[in-house]
Amino acid sequence: MPHITYIMPGVLVREHVTAVPLDWSDPSRGEIDIFFRELVDPERAREDLPCLVYLQGGPGGKGPRPLTADGWLGQALRTHRVILMDQRGTGRSTRVDGRRMSAFATAEEGARHLACFRADAIVADHEHVRRTFFGGRRWATLGQSYGGFLTLTYLSNAPEGLSACYVTGGLPGLDPSAAEVYRRTYPRVQAKNEEFYRRYPQHVETATRVADRLAAGDVRLPDGDPLTVRRLQSLGVDFGMKPGYERMHYLLDEAFTGDELSATFLHQVLARTSYSDNPLYAALQESIYGHGPGPTGWAAESERARHPRFAEEARPLLFTGEMIYPWMFEEIAGLRPFRAAVELLAARPEWPPLYDHDRLAANEVPLAAAVYYDDMYVDAHLQLDTAARIGNARCWVTNEYEHDGVGDPRVLGRLRELVRDMGGEIADA
Repeated sequence: MPHITYIMPGVLVREHVTAVPLDWSDPSRGEIDIFFRELVDPERAREDLPCLVYLQGGPGGKGPRPLTADGWLGQALRTHRVILMDQRGTGRSTRVDGRRMSAFATAEEGARHLACFRADAIVADHEHVRRTFFGGRRWATLGQSYGGFLTLTYLSNAPEGLSACYVTGGLPGLDPSAAEVYRRTYPRVQAKNEEFYRRYPQHVETATRVADRLAAGDVRLPDGDPLTVRRLQSLGVDFGMKPGYERMHYLLDEAFTGDELSATFLHQVLARTSYSDNPLYAALQESIYGHGPGPTGWAAESERARHPRFAEEARPLLFTGEMIYPWMFEEIAGLRPFRAAVELLAARPEWPPLYDHDRLAANEVPLAAAVYYDDMYVDAHLQLDTAARIGNARCWVTNEYEHDGVGDPRVLGRLRELVRDMGGEIADA
């Protein structure tokens, strides 16, 4: 496929597609396509600039679709070419969705396919792109959220490809355990709920009224799916973002027309809870913690049973966060084709390791991480423990931002200052 080049406001964009093995350990299983965009300041397009690749959050997140050269992107374009990849299975890369999953004859085939979309394969895709399109030169990474998980897999598997690593809200525990992650997560989510109700006390009554109406049954979303209390609760995933409280406020503010839920409310709930744009997020959410022996075992569901305040009948109603539950693959149309395969993934007795502890301890690639102290999604104390076990790593701890702080150009700017203080990005020999 020929490269496509065009100009957006302040950015020259080149689009690329390349084929990679579905399974890097067994290329005979066939190939998939990987799509990525290369962005550069038009005035510097002919310069030999270093590259920075953005490692998207997720899992199952496609690369950003920038509209203007602002935020972290504007900061990066001052000095680098920026690479935005649609991670395997997402966006314009060969997509994994309900239609693809429905084509598998057995649940085992589907689970085996999904197992090819974890961090180790994503890193291998990036290494292929770096060697094939950019001459094998080192590049820097900016890992947002799950992109931080990818960063540590990258440092474990191919540190020779990296000049520096910047991480925002995403250093994982080096001994990954889904059970431990959710043990720490529920109290933080409860605190976010309490803050929401402090800001908008009128919505204690509104959320109760909505939940009571749903508990009575026979409420359908525009796609025909039933709207249940537990699906309503899943909207709390937005509480970890800076404007999340406000989005929830305006959603609940228009929840009713008379005594019935409004069409506006139902359409917005569908859009926010359907996973139509990122089904892999739901399908792989707990598999990203699979590391060595032991199943992930629907950890978020098991831990919820220990927190009765999150019960569907509890009042005030508490919203949940970044948790994926088995019922979602029954109640949500776009996720139903994944159900049997995801059940097998949850029960899988052993996973390949994600991180090389010895290699990380001896790391020489400068790593600078923003740790958001009140992050709802990624525990700050786990992040700091991880940073202490990685060579050449420094952290900036702040509670000024929520999980989406990367949108402020000052965040990447601060991390770049830390890397400069550590000697700067590693230059190619």
